[in-house]
Amino acid sequence: MALFEQMRANVGKLLRGIDRYNPENLATLERYVETQAKENAYDLEANLAVLKLGLRGSLSPAPPNPLTWAHLCRYQFNPAFFQTGVTAQILLKALTNLPHTDFTLCKCMIDQAHQEERPIRQILYLGELLETCHFQSFWTLLCPPESQLRVWMSKYGWTEPEPGRILISNQEENIKPKNIVEKIDFD
Repeated sequence: MALFEQMRANVGKLLRGIDRYNPENLATLERYVETQAKENAYDLEANLAVLKLGLRGSLSPAPPNPLTWAHLCRYQFNPAFFQTGVTAQILLKALTNLPHTDFTLCKCMIDQAHQEERPIRQILYLGELLETCHFQSFWTLLCPPESQLRVWMSKYGWTEPEPGRILISNQEENIKPKNIVEKIDFD
């Protein structure tokens, strides 16, 4: 988690002011997305900046008209930077933050053509299942074969405390007792 906190501080500096939209920062932001996935962390603001930088130009150019919002959007984006894998990771991280609207916000920043790409389309469908409370369908689609599950358990350090249950992260290790005491009012 120390690596994430250090990167979070550096990325926080990158996201201030005009540097937020500097395409030279995209590689750093993409590494930060990967770190979020590895460290079980989440930073919506940074992920939105990646989507914004990675989606540049996805709209076709139109004749300049400085009075329209559409003109501003058409020149703001640049499709050459779009990374399907990074976008998929961002969507998955936002999906884990349901019922907050992060997933919908991220989805709205991805143009229709990119939404049709295979991993993104699958994640959007999983999100739709969760948002419409089709939980059984979600888990049926999501549950991997036993062999793949064992590979993930080994790779990410997941444990099986009892048959049929996989412990992905022990939140007790991440919670600071001082914060809990401060939030509880003992009368």
